[in-house]
Amino acid sequence: MTTLDDNLKALERHLEHFRASGVLNRIAGKDVPGAGGVFTNTSPVDKSLICEVAHGTTEDIDAAATAASKAFGAWRDMLAVERRKILIKVAEGIEARATEIALCECWDTGQAFKFMSKAALRGAENFRYFADQVVQARDGLHLKSPTLMNVTSRVPMGPIGVITPWNTPFMLSTWKIAPALAAGCTVVHKPAEASPLTARLLVEIAEEAGLPPGVLNTVNGFGEGAGKALCEHSLIKAIAFVGESRTGSLITKQGADTLKRNHLELGGKNPVIVFDDADLERALDAVIFMIYSINGERCTSSSRLLIQDSVREEFEARLVGRINRIRVGHPLDPKTEIGPLISEEHFNKVTSYFDIAKTDGATIAAGGAAGDPSGYFVKPTLFTHADNRMRIAQEEIFGPVLTSIAFSSEAEALEIANDIPYGLTAYLWTNDLTRALQFTDKLEAGMIWVNSENVRHLPTPFGGVKASGIGRDGGDWSFEFYMEQKHVGFATGSHKITRLGAS
Repeated sequence: MTTLDDNLKALERHLEHFRASGVLNRIAGKDVPGAGGVFTNTSPVDKSLICEVAHGTTEDIDAAATAASKAFGAWRDMLAVERRKILIKVAEGIEARATEIALCECWDTGQAFKFMSKAALRGAENFRYFADQVVQARDGLHLKSPTLMNVTSRVPMGPIGVITPWNTPFMLSTWKIAPALAAGCTVVHKPAEASPLTARLLVEIAEEAGLPPGVLNTVNGFGEGAGKALCEHSLIKAIAFVGESRTGSLITKQGADTLKRNHLELGGKNPVIVFDDADLERALDAVIFMIYSINGERCTSSSRLLIQDSVREEFEARLVGRINRIRVGHPLDPKTEIGPLISEEHFNKVTSYFDIAKTDGATIAAGGAAGDPSGYFVKPTLFTHADNRMRIAQEEIFGPVLTSIAFSSEAEALEIANDIPYGLTAYLWTNDLTRALQFTDKLEAGMIWVNSENVRHLPTPFGGVKASGIGRDGGDWSFEFYMEQKHVGFATGSHKITRLGAS
């Protein structure tokens, strides 16, 4: 097992080229400085400078969109088996550099190595899975009618804009980019400005694997500049976005004039509902994992605990004991379970809810304070004696913060669970099968797990309802987004055609 010192030494080697040349845009297979100059990228671990990053603008997005458009025809028409070979090589390249990716991601985002060491491999898994779907991605249906043989097929849409967030950025980038490339689309990728390192590694790995120039282009920048330009560009046929609900709404407006297709994976304020008949030991493990892992910075976190009042006191007491033992520390220490938050801005947002909770009348049962001031550290926090009308229950905090709300009946639990603008995920703990079937049918969420934490299975649909998004990722649902349906009808005989204007 590696140590903190081992990881720090390895990180220094991997950061050398970033410090020497910064993070440049990659357009049409070439390094390109940003038309807007540069901006700085700092680590949330100790607030130190990592490197300078190319500041992409409308000019850079136009160049990248043009490159993606020019590369589209050849990539679309490449034999599916040849595209598959390249995508498999991308997966192999990710696996070969998995430790480098994980270390850079930890330093860039503050995420714990305990989790990021697996995230890079999940990225490789995404490429392998969609590579294996390449050949049948265009398959359609044979729909015979009395006079026609009707055939459907799917064709790639064209150049796609992909905008990804700063939480687990490498894995989430592959989640969008892998199916887009497998479908035969080309891509312009704008990673989050707070986490540019691994997006650069991904495009390097892809081109080394044989991806033709211009098929994957990366432009760094900010939402109001590069992001807006990407959403408005006429050559970009669709936008795949992961991020805040407010930004998703803005992206829809920006793409309206060019009739962009949008896939929006947005925020969540997800309930985990624990009934008194549940396996409380396993439920406790799942509740803790789904809010405090990944620093609480993920859309699927179970940030609202709905606990039946008959077991509330005991369950919350056990929660407090476990939460106070969670290891907060340097993200490159393999023993660390929570690292620092991504940035000063986000740190200020998360910690502002400590006073909001007290003002609203909730109790801070654990945490509720900053950690090591050398970085953006926050102690894992539990709010109790809360109700669903409080801001801590309605707003997405996006940090290691759990709000506990008591309920007495199924009807009350369902009302609380659904009384929220969001509808991404929900987690239900009960050993009553009838209750589970009825309750999940009425839960307003795109994804629900019963007696389980979030266990992602790539062929299943991923996405939410209400303010949590539009569209689904995963399996064939991804190809439905990145491809257009085409119908061709072949006459099977000389059927009667109505004659107009004939004598």
